[in-house]
Parts: sequence; C-alpha cells; structure tokens
Amino acid sequence: MIIQVGASTIFGILMGILFKNTFIINNIDSLIDIGLCMLLFFVGIDMGKNQNIFTELQKFGYKILLLPLAIISGSLAGGVISSFITDLSIAESSAISAGLGWYSLSAIELSKHSAELGSVAFLSNVFREITSLLFIPFIGKYIGHNETIAAAGATSMDTLLPVITKSTSSNTAVISFFTGVILSSLVPLLVPLIIGFN
Repeated sequence: MIIQVGASTIFGILMGILFKNTFIINNIDSLIDIGLCMLLFFVGIDMGKNQNIFTELQKFGYKILLLPLAIISGSLAGGVISSFITDLSIAESSAISAGLGWYSLSAIELSKHSAELGSVAFLSNVFREITSLLFIPFIGKYIGHNETIAAAGATSMDTLLPVITKSTSSNTAVISFFTGVILSSLVPLLVPLIIGFN
C-alpha cells in the first residue's frame, strides 16, 4: 500500500511538472470532488459487505462509542499542541490532525485551501499510518489492545485491520472495524469544519 501511495504521488508531481493541462488545472476542484465522492462510495461498499459486524457490536453496548471519541479528542489535542511548535495556525494544525490517518481525504480537502497545507496533511497522515504499521505489534503486546486501534485511527477498519487482528484478538478486531467506520465517517465532516475557522 505504501509503495502504491508513493508511486501515485510521484506520478502526480511529474504530471504537474511536465503536462500543464489547462482543462485539469481549470477544473481541479471539481475533479477533486468527484474523486472524493468515489472514495466515500467505496468506503460505503466496504462497510456494507461486512454485515455480521453489526450483530457482533451489540455485545459491547454503548461503551464502544467512547473509543472513537477518545481518539478524536487525542488527535485534535495533538494538533493544537503542534500549532505552538510549527508555523501553522491552530485551525490548520487541528484540521490536519482531524484527518485521523486518512491521508487521501484530508489531503484532498485541505488542498482546496492551499497546496502546501494539503501536502502537509498528506505527509502527516501517511506518516501516522507507517508508524502505526511498525509499532502496532509492540503496542498490542506491551501496552494494550485498544491502544492499537487508537494508533491506527481511521485506517483501523481497512489497511491496518489485519495487523491489529494479528497483534490482538478477534474481539479487538470487531471494535477496530467499528471504530474505523465511525472515524472514517467523521473525517469528511471534521476536516472542512475545522479549517473553516481559519
């Protein structure tokens, strides 16, 4: 997955440098919106195909909502703290952290405000996924199972779910998927809402 993301980014940069297509440049916002809608459409399909997940979740009750809320709170707090040690405003830094590891969506949304902000969002959230991939086995063994989900953020329902499942238990895998669904559903709302305060 990391190789595909890197290759796509490099290919996009080369296309931007070598082929300055006026149609793409003039309609880039519309094309980004189409890409974003397609991305969310496929996330919806991924959610819909896992029908048994909802019956499993009933066993945990309402307490299961506390984990996604804690992850969002912690990520946003990290964004606020980061604003004091970078040149970014609180709104910009918080909007980047509100990507919760979903690098494609957060980068697309924040690129509408500036290419630089979109690039920082992309790199920050890719770095979150890479570090989570490396440290989830350690976290699951020495710190705790729910903490592996917190590290993964929105990617706990897809790309990092196999790593979380292998490093924890089947019960944690169910919670991980649910948490990822909640976080992925909130990212498209949180990122534009927070950057709107800038």
